[in-house]
Amino acid sequence: MTLDDLNRFCQSLTAATHVVQWGEHDVWKVGGKVFVIAGTQPDGHVSFSVKVSPMTFEILRDHPDCRPAPYLASRGMSWIQYYTGDQMSDEALRGLMTDSHRLVADGLSKKKQKELGL
Repeated sequence: MTLDDLNRFCQSLTAATHVVQWGEHDVWKVGGKVFVIAGTQPDGHVSFSVKVSPMTFEILRDHPDCRPAPYLASRGMSWIQYYTGDQMSDEALRGLMTDSHRLVADGLSKKKQKELGL
């Protein structure tokens, strides 16, 4: 998956907004809350961090292409960073982003969810 593919996919999610922050990272938000932080590694691989359920965090933390997201996971949050390799399909990567969007959207107030059409 390229960074352009990732950005096009995130743009397709309901009420998703994009900003560039934290040193040129593509940051995707829903209701003002982050659900994907993406960028390109020096070797050209796309890396991104997503919010995951505690169970998914435990499973993916040992996956060879993933690790606990720097900073976020160290603060006790369930965030995983996909950072290298090709062992996960684009479909699986899109699933991680979709789940992150849902988890973040579910944490918004009911009023905000209604305003955003979620």
